[in-house]
Amino acid sequence: MKIICVLNQKGGVGKTTTAVNLAACLAASEKKTLLLDMDAQRNATSGIGVDKDGVDISVYDVLSSSEGDDLNILDAIVPSEHFEHLDIVPASMDLAGIDLEWASKLSRERVLIQHLEALKTLPPEKQYDFVIIDSPPALSIVVINILTASNSILIPIQCEYYALEGLTELLNTIRKVQKNLNKDLQIEGVLLTMYDSRLNLSRQVADEVKSYFGDKVFECVIPRNVKLSESPSHGKPIIKYDIMSSGAIAYMDLAKEIIKNKDGGKK
Repeated sequence: MKIICVLNQKGGVGKTTTAVNLAACLAASEKKTLLLDMDAQRNATSGIGVDKDGVDISVYDVLSSSEGDDLNILDAIVPSEHFEHLDIVPASMDLAGIDLEWASKLSRERVLIQHLEALKTLPPEKQYDFVIIDSPPALSIVVINILTASNSILIPIQCEYYALEGLTELLNTIRKVQKNLNKDLQIEGVLLTMYDSRLNLSRQVADEVKSYFGDKVFECVIPRNVKLSESPSHGKPIIKYDIMSSGAIAYMDLAKEIIKNKDGGKK
């Protein structure tokens, strides 16, 4: 099982779009995948087709449960109606206040990783190949939990002005987590999103990102695509909404790169 968090503290970069569509494309590639929505906005939950107001048990319920509650992450898993190999743990608006709830909690940076241990108790035929975590657009205790629990981080960067804004702070946080909490945390890759080949700006930003991150930049680039923007309102990942669109093709290419990395390929 490989746990990949999709994270950029800057909003509007295609973070949730990437988490939802990467998870769907991995599932379409017959990789057993769990999408974990850790953002109080719950857009990954609705984007995968789950009624976010009809959730019985959310990730918040699990994370805020007491030791005697007998509630674990397995109780919150909801099967996707679109893909045989895709499940989701939905989010709750209550996640927005969990940092305050954890303020005096011991080992508060390790709450999530302790709950994810339950996934390892699944029988072999139900074990997940990938867990994709949609992270909130902030550097909070929740995000520290996510980084502590993850094997790697995927950083989406939009091909627009201020693309690299705030990345220094994010990279500093990653280094601190590597030093103190999760020495094995790696950068899975940097993903260029909202790319428009007609614009000089997109090409300039892409060149700047590649110059900064080198071979950590994914070969695939996510284009600015109308169908990609429409699909969340229909509660469908792009490959279910319009499999022939450029957005669907791009995210399938990303899934192939992710699978290759897991199987031992080098970026």
